[in-house]
Amino acid sequence: MIYLDYSSTTPVSLEVLDAMNKTTKDFIGNPNSINTLGLKSKSLLDSATKQIAEIFNILENEITYTSSATESNNMALIGTAISNYKKGKHIIVSKLEHPGIYVICDYLKSIGFEISYVNNNEEGLIDFNHLKSLIREDTILVSVCSVNSEMGIRQPLRIIRQIIKKENSNTVFHSDMTQAIGKINVSLYDVDLATLSSHKIYGPKGIAMLYKNNAIKITPIIYGAGKTNILKPGTPALPLIVGFSKALRLSQEELEKKEKYIKLLNESICKKLSTYEGVLINKTKYSIPHILNISVMNIKPETLIHAFDYDEIYLSTSTACSSEEVSPAVMAIYNDSLRAKHTIRISLSSLTTTEEINKFLLSFDKNYNMLNSLAG
Repeated sequence: MIYLDYSSTTPVSLEVLDAMNKTTKDFIGNPNSINTLGLKSKSLLDSATKQIAEIFNILENEITYTSSATESNNMALIGTAISNYKKGKHIIVSKLEHPGIYVICDYLKSIGFEISYVNNNEEGLIDFNHLKSLIREDTILVSVCSVNSEMGIRQPLRIIRQIIKKENSNTVFHSDMTQAIGKINVSLYDVDLATLSSHKIYGPKGIAMLYKNNAIKITPIIYGAGKTNILKPGTPALPLIVGFSKALRLSQEELEKKEKYIKLLNESICKKLSTYEGVLINKTKYSIPHILNISVMNIKPETLIHAFDYDEIYLSTSTACSSEEVSPAVMAIYNDSLRAKHTIRISLSSLTTTEEINKFLLSFDKNYNMLNSLAG
């Protein structure tokens, strides 16, 4: 098996799995309970949270655990909108967001909020002048992902924050950092709200977090009992949280070394695939090497993906949540609907070997030539 869909999800590392198994076995108490077992679990919960806070140099009470990046994004956008609707109803998002962000924006639009979409330049960076022109007195929120999930375009969050706060100091800045954590260095000080997810960094599925600067007020969108966090009531998923904390710590080790290695893999793929007349490489100088997007112009992406399946090579089209659709990122960069309909995402990891890449390239050559001849 050759797995090249790491940006969709990652396998759980053995170290993380061991930590989760030990927690499940030895910490059976509810962290909300005041009995001895509950207090024992609460102590472990606090320890895991402290570890995450230290990694990002934030406060422990600025962390809210959620079930997914989707929940974190809903909490951030809807919670901010409801909390600030008396100040304004204007929200700005980029054209390079995960599809889930746009669904949330559609909902907010349906209940009276106004959504503006900021342009990007030809390299995929946010158009700073356009962003500046969009920010108004009633702009309550701007959401821009740290790294685009389809083309891996990295945004300069610090500069974006400076523009936002200069134009309107009350505007809240949120970033979905799901595709950035564990791949590149990030600073949560560049934003007011940030979404992070465990299963993208070799941690368990079903656990994520929302970072919320204590200076920011958002309205809860989930209500219930439980005293650990007002934004997320209920019993904390302790084994998942411990696994997430462990995965985050491991993900920060040798980041630059991993990135250099993955860049070499990326370049070797690009060098080979660029020799095919019907293959276009969709990347800019701001694309991180972990995510490589291509368009195979005369073959349906789904057909090619299924052909790779027979060789036990696994990739995806666009993002895992928006297969069989036009790629918003490729459309935003190249303004070519045909190119945007034929995208395939190859996502790499430090676990990927050169042998796997060589086998993938052989499989690509075989399947491309076969399917291209049928298409012709």
